[in-house]
Amino acid sequence: MRASTDVSKSGTPEAAPFESAPLMAPGLGRRMACWLYEGMLMFGVVFIAGYLFGTLTQTRHALDNRHPLQAFLFVVFGIYFTWFWARGQTLAMKTWHIRLVDRSGMPVSQKRALLRYLLSWIWFLPPLAAVAPFGLSGGEMAVLTFGWIAVWALLSRFHPQQQFWHDVLAGTRLVSTRPAGN
Repeated sequence: MRASTDVSKSGTPEAAPFESAPLMAPGLGRRMACWLYEGMLMFGVVFIAGYLFGTLTQTRHALDNRHPLQAFLFVVFGIYFTWFWARGQTLAMKTWHIRLVDRSGMPVSQKRALLRYLLSWIWFLPPLAAVAPFGLSGGEMAVLTFGWIAVWALLSRFHPQQQFWHDVLAGTRLVSTRPAGN
C-alpha cells in the first residue's frame, strides 16, 4: 500500500492518493510503538532547542526563563511536526510504516498538519490541567498522565476506522504503508 507519485515537467514528484483498497489504520500497538519512538527522538530535538535557547538567552539556571523556554519548545515542536507531517511522515513513522494523509488519502497541507499538532496536545493537556488545582506530586502526575494516555489511545477503538479522535477532528488519518505480504 504505497503512495504512487508522478513526476511533473519540473522534475518534482506530484503526490497522488494511495492506491489501495480502504485506507487501513495501523494496529494500535504499532501506532503506540511509533508514538514512543517519536518521544525518544524528540529528546534530541528538545536538547538542541534547549541548548540554543539557553545560549541565546544566557540562561544560567534551569528554572530561569522556564516559561519562555516552554513557549519556545512548543513552537519548535510545532515546526517539527508540521514540517514532517505535511510531507507524510516523521522518522518514527517511516520506521513503523505509518503515513499521515487527509480523509481522502491525499497528503495533508501545512495548515491541516498544524491543526493536527494543536489537537494532538489532547494527549497531554487534561493531566497537565489537573496539576495546579489539585497540587499533585510528581508520582501522582505520572500515574495520571499515563492513565490518560492509555484511555485516549483506547478510545480509538470506538472509531469505525480505529483512528485517534484528534485525527478525526483534524481531518487526517494514519494509514499503514507496509508492503503487501509483510
